[in-house]
Amino acid sequence: METTIAPAGLDGSHLAKAILHRRQTSPRELMKAAVLAAPGTIELAEIPLPRPTEHQVRVRIEGCGVCGSNLPPWQGRPWFQYPFEPGAPGHEGWGIIDVVGDGVTRFAPGDRVATLACHSFAEYDLAFENEVVRLPDSLKEIPFPGEALGCAMNVFRRSDIFPGQTVAIVGLGFLGAVLTSLCARAGANVLAVSRRPIALSIAKKMGAREAIPVKDQAQVAERIAALTNGEGCDCVIEATGFQEPLDLASVLTREGGRLVIAGYHQDGPRQINLQLWNWRGLDVINAHERCTETRIDGIRSAADVVAAGLIDPTPLYTHLVGLNELAAAFTAMAERPAPFLKALLKL
Repeated sequence: METTIAPAGLDGSHLAKAILHRRQTSPRELMKAAVLAAPGTIELAEIPLPRPTEHQVRVRIEGCGVCGSNLPPWQGRPWFQYPFEPGAPGHEGWGIIDVVGDGVTRFAPGDRVATLACHSFAEYDLAFENEVVRLPDSLKEIPFPGEALGCAMNVFRRSDIFPGQTVAIVGLGFLGAVLTSLCARAGANVLAVSRRPIALSIAKKMGAREAIPVKDQAQVAERIAALTNGEGCDCVIEATGFQEPLDLASVLTREGGRLVIAGYHQDGPRQINLQLWNWRGLDVINAHERCTETRIDGIRSAADVVAAGLIDPTPLYTHLVGLNELAAAFTAMAERPAPFLKALLKL
């Protein structure tokens, strides 16, 4: 008896059509994709290979980062609809172009690229030509979750770091750790703030001048005050996406300083101490980018600095999983066992 795995969300007559399609399709025209079928549930689906349309390329995925923004879909929120489309919400993919659509002029089969495609928890994904960055040959053997690294580059650009500044980074996940390296390279005195001892240890290796454990906000504020002669930090980058660290970041920023919101706040409204922001005359920067061109520029910049050896993110990739182990990556991201920082799907 023939077994068929239908694309997620198919039933009734649609399932019958999928079975017929399976019988008429050779194995080389199929691919595997992870399907977030329900909160806490990932299934593997076997679906037809996607075909690029005009100005699209198809990428054979080598790997995809598991982003912190993927955690709420995994945990479940009222506003999500399940099942997700096959391969979603994987959006930090990289791999090799194997087919190009009509009108594509900047890329060819064989190019190794990072993309902004959003169905990359799969063996193949499609991306438009303007959503793709060619990777240097020197990065050939190196995992490259381009969207995540490009995000760090754009936060760094928006933070306007220069030599001699005192910069606090609140939250030392993957983003905070990369930002620690970038800011230290720029000549800033970096004060890394985290609850996790392993994260503080990594921050020191990434160039932080001080690694400050969080016991309570008052203790951190006192330590920062002692290190800055009571003035506070020229720039504070909040990289967690939670209310309490955002409150702490506000307290740590000096008069006339910059508060940079890099954390992805997605689990409800936030309250801010506008009286404090007003009194100190803070410049508050929301460092999230939505413009495709800006995000692609960030990935290009990341490829350049990694290829030049200016930053080395590879020690931050602490968990590598296969397509059938993706649930373990989400569990690790939720529970954060030492030494977790960043999980990658590797195909």
